[in-house]
Amino acid sequence: MVQFVLAGLAGYAAVVAALYLLQDELVFPRGAAKGAIYGPPRGAQRLELATPEGETLVGWLVPARGESEGVVLGFGGNAWNADDLATFLAPRVGCHDLVVFHYRGYGASSGRPSERALYADALLVYDRVKERLPNRPVYAIGLSLGAAVVAFLASRRPLDGIVLVTPFDSVEAMARERLPWVPVRLLLRHPFRAADHLRGVDVPAAVILAERDEVVSPERSAALVAALARPLFVAMIPGATHNRIYDEEAFDRALAEALSAFARIASDPAPGKGPAAPDGR
Repeated sequence: MVQFVLAGLAGYAAVVAALYLLQDELVFPRGAAKGAIYGPPRGAQRLELATPEGETLVGWLVPARGESEGVVLGFGGNAWNADDLATFLAPRVGCHDLVVFHYRGYGASSGRPSERALYADALLVYDRVKERLPNRPVYAIGLSLGAAVVAFLASRRPLDGIVLVTPFDSVEAMARERLPWVPVRLLLRHPFRAADHLRGVDVPAAVILAERDEVVSPERSAALVAALARPLFVAMIPGATHNRIYDEEAFDRALAEALSAFARIASDPAPGKGPAAPDGR
């Protein structure tokens, strides 16, 4: 019996140790974003930023079609290539200048990704954008893990609106939900506590969820929404999964409604009841 218990404990320790050692690859699956599927859109201007640590961030500026209505900062999920993110977002935010960057260690950007690095790089991107494109509203769109990056950015810099797509309250809470037998708080290096960053932050926020999200549970998204101080609407895309939500026309409509709502707020900033969710969601 003692040998059986010891063997069980040894097996448990081995699994926990493996999870600890592999967590960077699980949170940041850079291999999935190594190569772009479509590449950057036509007319995109290559950008490079140097971090204080000497790393180089590579991204794209896609100028607005016609007169710009503001700047959109795009932050992809943990398996997104920034070239493809630019191609995906550019036609959907066409009246805005679009800026996207590869996360540190992704694509052409050097270094290794981490929660701290992604947060610091988001601040750097924001500050440089404000220098290059001053006196324009700045909005941020975060997809999945990118929503957590946007949450941090909103807590440290003034944004005129944020769109959170399939967001969660924290990676830590998601891990506890899936691995209740693991001491997550003690082991996790990248908790991404998005809800904590957004709590009390007065920024207009639109949330877009997938009805059949198999990655982020409804409880985790609901906890994030509950932390918002100024939610405009929560749009549920019928039948969509975590990754297929971007193929749905309803997603495009929800994103367009969010940007329109932000523009209305910019022209009439008096606080009031936000718009209802777009029809059909």
